[in-house]
Amino acid sequence: MSQAASASTGKNYGLALVCRIWSLPRSTVYWRRRSAVEAAPAKRRGPQGGHSDAALVEHIKAEIRESPFHGEGYRKVWAGLRDKGIRTSPARTLRLMRENVLSAYKRPGRPHGPKAHDGTIKTQRVDEMWGTDMTATLTVAEGNAAIFFAIDHCSLELVGIHAAKRGTRFEALEPIRQGVRHSFGAFGQDVAQGLTLRHDHGSQFIAEDFQQEIAFLGIKDSASYVRERTSCHFKPWAKKASLARSEAEKMGYAG
Repeated sequence: MSQAASASTGKNYGLALVCRIWSLPRSTVYWRRRSAVEAAPAKRRGPQGGHSDAALVEHIKAEIRESPFHGEGYRKVWAGLRDKGIRTSPARTLRLMRENVLSAYKRPGRPHGPKAHDGTIKTQRVDEMWGTDMTATLTVAEGNAAIFFAIDHCSLELVGIHAAKRGTRFEALEPIRQGVRHSFGAFGQDVAQGLTLRHDHGSQFIAEDFQQEIAFLGIKDSASYVRERTSCHFKPWAKKASLARSEAEKMGYAG
C-alpha cells in the first residue's frame, strides 16, 4: 500500500497511517492478502523423513518385486524396507500402497445373490428343521456352565436342553438325543429321517463324532455358510436362547 499513490492527491501514504485513520487493524489487511493468494496443496503434517513419497513408492515396488512370496501385506513390506535401512512408519507404508494400488489382493468372498438375507429359515411344519446352538451362564456354586439347546424352527419349541461344565461335542449331542426321543418316540438308526439340523461352524457341531451320530439318526446336516444367517439370527430364537439359559439356571444343571 505504501507504494500506491492516492487517486485524489497523488501522494503515497503508508499502511500504518491508512489503517490508523480507517480504524482497521493491520493484521486484518495482512490476513486478507494471504487469503487472496492461491492456497498451496495440503501436505502431510510432520517431518517427511529420509525419503519423499515418490521415492518411497519406488522402494516399495522394488520390495514387492524382489519378494519370493505373493500377496504380502503392508507390514511385511514395511519390515523388508526397515531391514534395508529405509526408515518409515507402517501407517505411511499402508497409505502409499493404497494410493498406488499396491495393496495385497483380498479375497472377495463367496458371491451372494441379490440379497443374501432375503429368505427365511422358519419352516411350515414341525420336526422339519431344528436349530442347535450353545450359550453360557455363570453359576454361583460351579462357575461357568455351557448350555446346549435345540429348538424347532416352526413351533419354536425347546425340544432339548443340556448344561455341562465343559462344552464338548459329546455334550452338544445331548439336546439332539432328547429331541429325537421326544418327537420321534425312539432312538435308533434313521429314526429321524426328514429332519434337518441347522447350526453354525462351532467346533462342537462340525466335529466328526457329532456328524456321525446325526447321520446315524437320519438327520440331514445344514451348516450355515460363512457370512450368512445362522440358526439364531432372528428375534424368536434370541428369546428362546435366553429362556434356555434361564431354565438351565433354575434346574441347577451340574457338569
